[in-house]
Amino acid sequence: MVETAPSAATGDTPAGDLAAEQNGERLDAVVNLCKRRGFVFQSAEIYGGFRSTYDYGPVGALMLRNVKEAWWRAMVQLRPDVVGIDAAILSPPAVWEASGHLESFTDPLVVCRECGRRHREDQLEDSELCPECGSRGTLGEPRQFNLMFRTHAGPVVETGAEVYLRPETAQGMFVNFANVQRACRLRPPFGVAQIGKSFRNEITPGNFIFRTREFEQMELEFFVPPAEASGWFEYWCAERLGWYVGLGIPEDLLRLRPHGPDERSHYSDATSDVEFRYPWGWGELEGVANRTDYDLRRHAEHSGEKLEYFDAATGERYVPHVIEPAAGATRAMMAFLLAAYHTEEVRGETRTVLRLHHRLAPYQAAVLPLSRKEHLIERARQVLGTLAPHWMVDFDVTQSIGRRYRRQDELGTPYCVTVDFETLEDGAVTVRDRDSMAQDRLAIDDLVGYLHERLAR
Repeated sequence: MVETAPSAATGDTPAGDLAAEQNGERLDAVVNLCKRRGFVFQSAEIYGGFRSTYDYGPVGALMLRNVKEAWWRAMVQLRPDVVGIDAAILSPPAVWEASGHLESFTDPLVVCRECGRRHREDQLEDSELCPECGSRGTLGEPRQFNLMFRTHAGPVVETGAEVYLRPETAQGMFVNFANVQRACRLRPPFGVAQIGKSFRNEITPGNFIFRTREFEQMELEFFVPPAEASGWFEYWCAERLGWYVGLGIPEDLLRLRPHGPDERSHYSDATSDVEFRYPWGWGELEGVANRTDYDLRRHAEHSGEKLEYFDAATGERYVPHVIEPAAGATRAMMAFLLAAYHTEEVRGETRTVLRLHHRLAPYQAAVLPLSRKEHLIERARQVLGTLAPHWMVDFDVTQSIGRRYRRQDELGTPYCVTVDFETLEDGAVTVRDRDSMAQDRLAIDDLVGYLHERLAR
């Protein structure tokens, strides 16, 4: 069970990894690991796959849940000024007419007359050249393509039964502003948070789970007095950037990029993106927008309901402005995976390890009996029963102990607990640290406290 890490294994990205990042090999390696270890599968793969949709396997479902729980912990659990809701996915056209999505939620679409492929005009390096077939002068005139999915409610397919799958979770929070404010007796500044599925009929999805048509959002609508909006916008930009750093993404892989006036959405007075340096370049992780009072005023006008706040202490009545940090859970998961992926040489072999923050790791610990002897496995299951009420714990009896260590390294498991034959005599186990590969021997009675101390950081 003894391992020796080379002095170069410091957690910094090796030079070889930097080169791989530049040519796409790093992305291929992470995608391969995701399928091989049960993080992410292509949806409907046995039928040839369904483009731009993915299924999260046993390990990926755990990690995605941890990403969302880390966000909820930071945005709701630790804040007395934020509450959460869970709004419906389906909504009537009136909601999206008021929000401006029916009119403005579009991308410029061009179709190649030669190969028939569709492209977003604003993402083409050469507006005359089809990036798919290489034909020049075959791209048609651009037309605006609405990104919302439309369906029908009820047994009859007719215009009056049209509904939309939400392209964002935000509108559910705006239309419930008055309900939440009254029910929880909230006074601005306060926030309403939500995590949920959203759907966008993207013209050109791609780059694995970075851009998909079905995804999960983590959004906060923070309602503030109009005079305080700019200060809260700056606050949330810094707060959200710091969240990613605190969960293990190096600062040099992150940046905050303000939008120019021609880039902002129709509702935005100011927007900045938290961006991550993906293998293909900088890409958005999260947008922070000052939506002003646009959404509440529009819904008030279209519904006839007052969506404002009355301050009984001052007698002031106003429509709050809204600061919105909006992140993609699946996109964040991809960034955490890419940032955590490392390779290094250990005793002449290449070790692949995901240096995930323990809050994000699918398993916080793994229990590994040294052999498949029945009495040893029975003792190991007792150790598993001790740990399972506190953390998500894997249990693995297959292959040699060295190979099981390597598997847990690739899963990002921070600690492995080995139950060996000496355990049967002295009641002690060996705990291996993922990053340093250092090993401690301690009594089973001390194991929960030992891990609590390290996993509470």
